[in-house]
Amino acid sequence: MNVLAPLGPGRGRGAADAVCHEQRFLAEMDAPTSGADDLAAVLARLEGWLESLGAALAGAVLAPAGLRAESGLSADAAAVNAALAARRRDWPAERTTLAPAGALARCLDHAAILLVFGKFNAGKSSLCNFIARRFADAGRAVSFFHLDGGMIVEGAGPFAEGATETTARLQGARLGQGLVLLDTPGLHSATGAHADLTRRFLDSADGLLWLTSSAAPGQVQELGELASELRRGKPLLPVVTRSDVYEEDEIDGALVQQLANKPAAIRAAQEADVAARARDALAAMGVTPDLLRPPVSVSVHMAGRGGQAGDAAALVEAGIEHLYEALRQLAGPARAYKRRKPAEVLLRHLDESVLGGLRREVGTRLARLSQSLDAARADLDAQREDLQDATWRAAMSTLPHLLDRCAATGDGDGLCRALSARLTDALAAAMTTHLPEHRPEPGAPGAAISLAGEWDFADAEGGVDPARLHAVLGHQVRGWVLRETEAELRRAAAHLDLLAQQVARLQAVLDTHAAGLDAIRSGLRAAHPPQLPTAFPIRP
Repeated sequence: MNVLAPLGPGRGRGAADAVCHEQRFLAEMDAPTSGADDLAAVLARLEGWLESLGAALAGAVLAPAGLRAESGLSADAAAVNAALAARRRDWPAERTTLAPAGALARCLDHAAILLVFGKFNAGKSSLCNFIARRFADAGRAVSFFHLDGGMIVEGAGPFAEGATETTARLQGARLGQGLVLLDTPGLHSATGAHADLTRRFLDSADGLLWLTSSAAPGQVQELGELASELRRGKPLLPVVTRSDVYEEDEIDGALVQQLANKPAAIRAAQEADVAARARDALAAMGVTPDLLRPPVSVSVHMAGRGGQAGDAAALVEAGIEHLYEALRQLAGPARAYKRRKPAEVLLRHLDESVLGGLRREVGTRLARLSQSLDAARADLDAQREDLQDATWRAAMSTLPHLLDRCAATGDGDGLCRALSARLTDALAAAMTTHLPEHRPEPGAPGAAISLAGEWDFADAEGGVDPARLHAVLGHQVRGWVLRETEAELRRAAAHLDLLAQQVARLQAVLDTHAAGLDAIRSGLRAAHPPQLPTAFPIRP
C-alpha cells in the first residue's frame, strides 16, 4: 500500500547518519541497472495488432449507395474515407518520431533516466547541479551532455541557473553508472519549440521528478502535461523546492535578512497538501495513485551552504536526506519500467498516434455522420406527405393538356406514355426538393399508367366522355404516386440502413482494436510489474 505521509526535514539526526544515507544513495545510484526484459512476444503482438488494424480498416471503407454524389451524407462519408486514408498514410512517418528518444534510451541503457519537470524557475537546474556536485565530491563519475538534432553531445558543463528560463535545450547529467537526470525546457514555456523538444524525449524517461516551488506548491495543472507518461506506469516523485524563507536577525546592532529553512511544520503541511492535490489530479486523469511517491521538501540553497561532507547536518536540515531516500525508492519502479520500456514506447505510439489519431480524425467524422443519418431517417417520415403531394400536383397539372392532345389525335397509348413520363419527372423533382440526399429510382416495368382493362369512358352517344377519362386517369395517378413514393421511401431507408451498418462496422473495428490494445497493455504490465515499493517511514 502506498501511504502518502508528510515527511519532515529530519531534525535530530546527526551528521554521521546523514553521511551514511548519502553514501548509500550514491552507491546504489552508481550501480548499473539491467537492460530490457525479453519482450519479443509482446512486441510481436503489438506488430500483429497494427497489421490487423490496417487490414480491418481497408475492408471497412464506407461505400454509400443510392445517395446523390453532392449530398451532405455522401460528403460526410467521403470525409471519413479521406481521413482514414490520410491516417494510414501518416503511420510510417509518425513512427520515425520515436527514433530520437529510442536512440537516447539506448545510449543510456544501463541507467535509470529521471525526467526533471516543472515550470521555469522551479529550481530544476539548481537541483540537478546540486546532486551532480555531491556525486563528484564523493569521487564518482559525473558528466554533462545536451541533445542536438537528436544526438548526444558530450562535454557540456553544469546546467545554467537563473531567475528566468535558462534551459533552451534538453540537457542531461550522468551520475555514476546508474542514474541520469534530464533537465528540460518547461512544457509551460512561452517558447513553443521548448515544449515540443521536451515532448519528443518524454519516451526516454523511466521516472518523473515534478518540481514545484514552495512559494506556490502543488500547481497540479502542470501534471496534465505528464498525463500520458503517468498512464504508462512511470513513477512520480513531487519535490517541493525553495523551502526556505528570509528571516530578520540582528548583527552588530543592525537588522539584516538571512535565508533560513522553512519551519518543519510548514514544510510538512506543504508536503501533505501537495500529496493530496497530486492524488486528486491523478485520479481525475484516470491514473492509479500508487505511482505517486510521498513528496519531499528541500532547499538546495540551504543545503549548499558551508562546504563538503563536514556540513552533513545542513543536508538534514534542508531535507536532502529525505530526498536521497525518496530517489532510492523511486529507482525501483523506474528500473522496472525501464525493463519493459521498448514495449511501452511502441504501445504508446500505437495508442496515442495510431489509435488516438483515428479517434480524433476518423472517430469525430463518424460521429457527425451518425448524427446526419439519424436526422435523415427522421426526415423520411416527415417528408412523406409533402413528397406525395408535390408529385401528384405536378402530374395532375398537365393532365388537361394531355387530354386535349389525346382528343385531337385519338392516341390513348400516347396519352398513357406521356402521363407516365410526367409522373416519373414529377417524382424526381419532388425528391430533389424534399429528399435531396437520395437519388430516385422510379418506374419499375409494368408500373406505368395504362387504360387497358374494364374501363368505361363512353358518353351517351357512344363517344369518349372527357370527365370519366379524367376521373379514371386521376385515380391511376393517385395510386401510382402512393405506390412509387412508398417504394422510393423504402429504398431510401434501406440505403440509410446500409450506410449506418458500414459506419457501425468501422466503429466496431476501432472499438475492437482499442480493447485488443488494452489487453496487450494489461498483459505487459502483469508480466512485467512496476514493482512499486512501500512508502518510506514517517520521520519526525
